[in-house]
Amino acid sequence: MYTQERTAMANLVVGGPVAVNSYDNAIVAALVENRPVMLVHAFNGGYLRPAELKEESHDKGVKLATALDPATKDAQGHLWYITPGGFFGQRPLYLIESAAGQVTPEPAGAGDTVGGRGDDGAPKPQRRRITVHQEAPKSTADTVQVGLPDKVGDKWRGKNGAIEDTQLWVVTVTPWGGITFVPITHPDAILGFKDHAVTADSEARLTYNWGGDFTGTVINTFYPRLPSEWNVPYHHVFT
Repeated sequence: MYTQERTAMANLVVGGPVAVNSYDNAIVAALVENRPVMLVHAFNGGYLRPAELKEESHDKGVKLATALDPATKDAQGHLWYITPGGFFGQRPLYLIESAAGQVTPEPAGAGDTVGGRGDDGAPKPQRRRITVHQEAPKSTADTVQVGLPDKVGDKWRGKNGAIEDTQLWVVTVTPWGGITFVPITHPDAILGFKDHAVTADSEARLTYNWGGDFTGTVINTFYPRLPSEWNVPYHHVFT
């Protein structure tokens, strides 16, 4: 009865003019409930995963995998959190955080007033985020990495002293029910793949958004999948 419980969200708008209907369970869960989802590519049914699953890795990129192997599943390398990160004008911004290598901080002592805690007072887990290189997409270097804000290299840190601006994304729901990611540091670019190739193990990169708007194209679209939908391959069909 998941859909009926969320009919009040029928007019929810996320990041753009396209409404998120209550039956888009995975989109609502990812953006509102902060539940982890698989990000399945619209064209070939592969899913995004960090190139390196270990929590101490902060200088590796993201790739597209077409088979969910036990090691990746055990490490939760197939799961992503789309976490609220502020606003860009009227648009909400999000962080794309990997569930792989998630670190739970030590419990706070009495009188500790450090921020970053959940509603229950427990420290929020530290998750590696997809970070954009400052010179992307013109740079020939890897243009995205998965790492904590204070662990990635200098060119991956925020500009003008803002440490997180290279990790903030505009998330837009497309007319065909997928989502796209546009980095705020490079609004003329979009999260895509190296050489526009969407085969197995393709490297996720920032590519120029030739469409010119925030909805992108099918090659830059991902469908969030909840656990109950993981065994359903999704391919975008042109008619």
